[in-house]
Amino acid sequence: MAEEKPLGDVIRGARVAAGMSLRDFAKALDKTPSYLSDIENNRRVPAEPVLRDIVRVLPLDYDDLMARAGRFGEQATRYMMRTPGAGVLMRKLSDANASSEFLEKLTKLTEEAADQEKKESGQ
Repeated sequence: MAEEKPLGDVIRGARVAAGMSLRDFAKALDKTPSYLSDIENNRRVPAEPVLRDIVRVLPLDYDDLMARAGRFGEQATRYMMRTPGAGVLMRKLSDANASSEFLEKLTKLTEEAADQEKKESGQ
């Protein structure tokens, strides 16, 4: 998440860049224009399925939208409940006000470690 823009601004920017009107966007998502306007104006936070649909229509990253929406996702929430250390890590990152650059490095390191673990387990 390189830019610190609110979720609605990111969605509106991508829609406008795609040359899509709010009505066209609403039709593509089978939602009302007023609902999507509320999202774009940061008055509503869409549910996970709506974010998935938005990514289907616009060239946006689902993980980035989830983060901007302040959502972890069901699987991540269950993981954090099973693994208290994950919650501790999130609080420590928050307390340290970790920079975007640090978080990107940590994400890359985590992905590399997960890939290595899969290789070692034969998956």
